[in-house]
Amino acid sequence: MDKKDVINPEMKILAVDDFPTMRKIIRNLLRQIGYENVVEADDGATAVKILEKQDDVAFIISDLSMPQMTGLDFLRWVRSNSKCKHIPFIMITAEAEKSKIVEAEKAGVSSCIVKPFSSVNLREKMQSILSKEEGLEKAS
Repeated sequence: MDKKDVINPEMKILAVDDFPTMRKIIRNLLRQIGYENVVEADDGATAVKILEKQDDVAFIISDLSMPQMTGLDFLRWVRSNSKCKHIPFIMITAEAEKSKIVEAEKAGVSSCIVKPFSSVNLREKMQSILSKEEGLEKAS
């Protein structure tokens, strides 16, 4: 993996999944592509608490299906919150259900990725999103 492909390797990434094993996988995939600054949450409700306390989360990767607060509900909370609505958001799902993905798109998800996925898939999604974000910042 070429480090020059990493956009801002110090940015803080919030990984949200109710399974500790999946959070570890996400953390390891991020490490493989050059991102080390990862904060974890075990569901959307915990993730909300993190975002309310920390101003420096720059990217969110969240599972869709979780107890307490689903990924979709968490996404809606993020997009309705003026403090963090700008944060790029990738939704991870094991379900290839088009209706859930369409709901996430309507709610403002940056991209969706279906499990299982590789570091290459994740890097491509993140680069695409961050490149668009960078282009929008330069245009304004």
